[in-house]
Amino acid sequence: MADSEVTPTPDPELAALRAAAAQAAAEAAAAKAAAAQAALEAAEAAAAARPTGAPAASAPADATATTPPVTAPAAPSEPPAHPGAGAGAPALSEHAAQVQAGYTFSGATLPLGAFVEDDVAVPAVQVGLPLAMLNRHGLVAGATGTGKTKTLQVMTEGLSAAGVPVFVADIKGDLSGLSVPGGSSDKLASRTASIGQEWVATASPVEFLSLGGVGTGVPVRTTVTDFGPLLLAKVLGLNATQESSLGLIMHWADAQGLALLDLKDLQSTIAFLVSDEGKAELKGIGGLSAATAGVILREIVTLQAQGADAFFGEPAFEVAELLRTTPDGRGLVTALELPGVQDRPALFSTFLMWLLAELFQELPEVGDPDKPRLVFFFDEAHLLFHDASSDFLTQVTQTVRLIRSKGVGVFFVTQSPKDVPADVLAQLGSRVQHALRAYTPDDAKALRAAARTFPTSPYDLEELLTTLGTGEAVVTVLGEKGVPTPVAWTRLRAPQSSMDPVPTADLAAAVAASPLTPRYAEAVDRESAYELLTARAERTAAERVAAEKAAEEAAQATAHAQEAEKLARQREKEAQAAAKKTKQRTSGAFDSLLRSVGTQLGREITRSVFGTRRR
Repeated sequence: MADSEVTPTPDPELAALRAAAAQAAAEAAAAKAAAAQAALEAAEAAAAARPTGAPAASAPADATATTPPVTAPAAPSEPPAHPGAGAGAPALSEHAAQVQAGYTFSGATLPLGAFVEDDVAVPAVQVGLPLAMLNRHGLVAGATGTGKTKTLQVMTEGLSAAGVPVFVADIKGDLSGLSVPGGSSDKLASRTASIGQEWVATASPVEFLSLGGVGTGVPVRTTVTDFGPLLLAKVLGLNATQESSLGLIMHWADAQGLALLDLKDLQSTIAFLVSDEGKAELKGIGGLSAATAGVILREIVTLQAQGADAFFGEPAFEVAELLRTTPDGRGLVTALELPGVQDRPALFSTFLMWLLAELFQELPEVGDPDKPRLVFFFDEAHLLFHDASSDFLTQVTQTVRLIRSKGVGVFFVTQSPKDVPADVLAQLGSRVQHALRAYTPDDAKALRAAARTFPTSPYDLEELLTTLGTGEAVVTVLGEKGVPTPVAWTRLRAPQSSMDPVPTADLAAAVAASPLTPRYAEAVDRESAYELLTARAERTAAERVAAEKAAEEAAQATAHAQEAEKLARQREKEAQAAAKKTKQRTSGAFDSLLRSVGTQLGREITRSVFGTRRR
């Protein structure tokens, strides 16, 4: 074949690189065009505001002279201009202009902080999240001590001010300060001024909850039936076989109409199903081995020893309580206080998943609202996925994927993106990534993986992620058109509420004044599986005792009858013998009498015959 007829085989990697380069070029061109358009509009606005005859300020042709309005923390829906914005502002670099254009949204925005360039904050370029896209979920990650909790506090304040209810899990009690205005200082004033934040001490409306009343807060309880076998198996640390058996047990209880309200209900049900009376109940659908039942019962006892039996019972918490707003339109912040159970991470992380699953079950479809109905912050998310079964992970992934249409946004808060399974991570549209550490080979591998998951950017992300300061993060969010925004090194805002925990006495006073306290403070123990099965067992035992007593009495009666019959036969024999004896005696005497009489008669007759004298 001639050389001109040979077709070279395309290199797939080279083709992919060409496509990526073309896409990057297109994105850069689009960003540059958006920045130029923003600069033009700002210049036109400045020219319109200038007095007639005043000379125009000169500016470089490639600079954006003004910053579009951004959101103020107190009222995200009406953003004022930040300091430094205007026709005379310093020119922005090409990257800064791209970031500014990428984070300019038409709708309400949740402000996060200011763009950082060369380790200097650029207050004219504000970074935030569009409220309308918060139901696409997100991730807040970073090593311990990098400022995740304060980021969570800033986001919670902004959402509440925008009228969005928020649920937060307060693991260490740090977030209780949301209910108290923050204190100012020179250091705080310097930081907020450098990032263009108009800081005003502000308290948010907060409702404090606690798991089963362990700690300070309105008790949150649920029933074992509502909690379900998958979540309960996660709490108990069961393997797949034991989890399946637990599902079988709860299925049988549901079919029998037995309410499993607390752990003693579950214990009594398991005990019944392995008893002689209950063994046959599950035989047709798989049965329950005594060994598996024993493992489950031991794990329940361990859970009870940790005080977890307080979490299961009634009145069950209604998740609609999480969706409230205040009369002035602010979203209510619901803080689940967990310091009292922080040594039982599997319990509270699974309990949070139950709340999320209940929201998914209870809320109606709303599509894509202008702002979410609720934002749910899932702190210490890595604890939820540790040693989780495949069925459990499938349910979590499905819930996160589908709850978006219910108007609920979920933010997972954890130390590293690798803590969240890939299927769940793929559902998270926004990311606030604090510093990561690379002290071990595994840490270095996780760092490289985290860096590769960000969109293309001019940063060396592997280096930047290890050098971020406290209160700084690398941010990318999902824009209003569903396209990721440019990666932005961001210096985050300072909380406007207190950064210290609320004193215990003040916290207790807030809980006592809560409108939820009269509804949920006192536990209710109504008739359920424990009482019904106990009554059934008592009836069965009573019937067994009665049957045994009747059988014993019948046996005694039979024995008495047999004895009486034997005695009667013996007496009859004796009577017969006596009668025979009597007869014999009577017959002998009579015969003797007859003989005597006969003799006498004979004598008389003889004597009469012979004429002897009668004596």
